[in-house]
Amino acid sequence: MPEGDTVWRQAKLLRGALAGRVLTGCDLRVPAFATVDFTGSTVDRVESRGKHLLVFVAGQVVHSHLSVEGIWEVYPPVSRGGRPVRWRRPAHTARAVLSTAVGTAVGFSLGLLEVLPESGLADAVGHLGPDLLGPDWDAAEALRRLLAAQERPVGLALLDQRNLAGVGNIYRNELCFLARVHPDTPTGQVPDLPRLVDLAKRLLEANKDRPQRSTTGGPATGDAAAWVYGLAGKPCKRCGSIIRHGTQANPAFPARQPRDLYFCPSCQPLL
Repeated sequence: MPEGDTVWRQAKLLRGALAGRVLTGCDLRVPAFATVDFTGSTVDRVESRGKHLLVFVAGQVVHSHLSVEGIWEVYPPVSRGGRPVRWRRPAHTARAVLSTAVGTAVGFSLGLLEVLPESGLADAVGHLGPDLLGPDWDAAEALRRLLAAQERPVGLALLDQRNLAGVGNIYRNELCFLARVHPDTPTGQVPDLPRLVDLAKRLLEANKDRPQRSTTGGPATGDAAAWVYGLAGKPCKRCGSIIRHGTQANPAFPARQPRDLYFCPSCQPLL
């Protein structure tokens, strides 16, 4: 699933094609909003909040969430030969098409697409905690929210967007390794929780402009890009122990599939 740095880059991409520009076309391909047409209106701004993308236009907000497979792509108005540009993804997966004189933004396989009045935006994103890559970032508030449920496993607390917005499963696993805590450790027992919050901010900031993510400081390719995520059965880069794989279910959402855990049993013992 895309994480906060990915969504930040998506907002930057859309900003270049849409922000401050008049829409020459608007096609929202979901039944509830199929008749909405912002053609002729100017896009005021594009923002990311955690894992949410927001396009502000004509007092409304086109709100999308990438979920697992979603992505926005931008295409030039025409090809070098003057012909319409072919999309790289199947047309039937397109959920939103927003065009300006400089490009066409297409949202494919979006997990959520809706149009809201700006006055109702709080209903969609008001529950989010401080955005790790946003102007509202407040480490003290994120820490306060995390500590509000001290018995909750830190792995679940980090994924809860109401605590701090932008951490997904990759960052959750990598942060727990860097903090030397098992993801099942109660949040209140994490030895230096402020450092963990600071690490989250630093990692997302370091990766927000990179097309490929690296949490190790090494090359953003293959095993060198991560400490533990996706590396089950391989030696820990810190101590040489074999990295293990497990899962962590969220009791608040029993119907959801448990999320993957990767950890080093020596560096991250469950006390």
